Amino acid sequence: MDIRKATSSTSWAETGSTSSAPFAGRASVSMDGTPAFLDADTVRASLSLDRCMAAMREVMIALSGGVTAQLPRGILPLDGKLLGVMAGALSGGGFFGAKILGVADDPAQPGRQWHHGLVILFDGDSGKPVCIADAEEITLLRTAAVSAVATDMLARRDAKSLGIFGHGTQAQAHIRAITHIRRLDEILVWGRSFDKARSFAEEVASSLKLPVRAVAKPEEVAACDILCTLTPAVDPILKGAWVQEGAHVNVVGFAPAGRGEVDGDLVRKSRYFTDSRASVEREGNEFLDALRTGAIGPDHRLDELGAVLAGTVEGRRLPTEISLYRSLGHVAQDLAALTALHLSRQASS
Repeated sequence: MDIRKATSSTSWAETGSTSSAPFAGRASVSMDGTPAFLDADTVRASLSLDRCMAAMREVMIALSGGVTAQLPRGILPLDGKLLGVMAGALSGGGFFGAKILGVADDPAQPGRQWHHGLVILFDGDSGKPVCIADAEEITLLRTAAVSAVATDMLARRDAKSLGIFGHGTQAQAHIRAITHIRRLDEILVWGRSFDKARSFAEEVASSLKLPVRAVAKPEEVAACDILCTLTPAVDPILKGAWVQEGAHVNVVGFAPAGRGEVDGDLVRKSRYFTDSRASVEREGNEFLDALRTGAIGPDHRLDELGAVLAGTVEGRRLPTEISLYRSLGHVAQDLAALTALHLSRQASS
């Protein structure tokens, strides 16, 4: 299988590209050979949700099919900061590259972190760098797009409510993405600061014209049909006892240490899906904690979203089943998003 010739349930042509797949075609650089630089505003304006979701479907199938190549996430601790380096390739002869991130506490927002960096894309034929983009915006868009793909595959078709844990940029991106694939009657938001959650909900309701409101208790959000946890919490903010039968949960937030955003009871009660099984076995804090405490055994089922998309693993089986998608993020997703953006700009130039 060659990822550059793969197809998906949403054809690449439908998203505005003249290419048959998001990784097809040849790269180009400027006349003087300098790689194009795409800042956050350019990424935001140029990478549509439909195009990004199509790229995520393709790359998740490729990742689960062993087509992509990647190194484990490298993290270098510094004085109060972290340097993250993630390298990979979309296929043996396709685009390849890396994401480099600096992570540090945000002095303006205690308890939160900033992530700044770059995604660098290289041409598979020439080996030359062809595009450099703002990593924060690429990560924001592709993370929400993958959650939308997972929700579309795993959530009940009649799901009508969305619960959001968190009120940062990922929260707004996820509201946009989930409402793109489901018509919702209600969106609830919870955060540790009710005032911030309320301000966020009011802003999103006004700007997106959606029924968004803040609630004071996490249990209220947990009663929704679709849930997204989008915080840096090191201890559970969502408990299995609160989650209704038939719910779908996207667990997105990540902290290098701690037990994770959801408790072992939710892991036990859920069909557990992820982007990469190997990543969960290294970094899936809630899954590893559930194993450590005996909430689940070593035989607890762990499936990859790409296998569901490829049709080799069954997704939701029953309307009462709780599905959980653990999004740990993967460099292949970053490279696929930037490749899709690069090729679409090339086609329109």
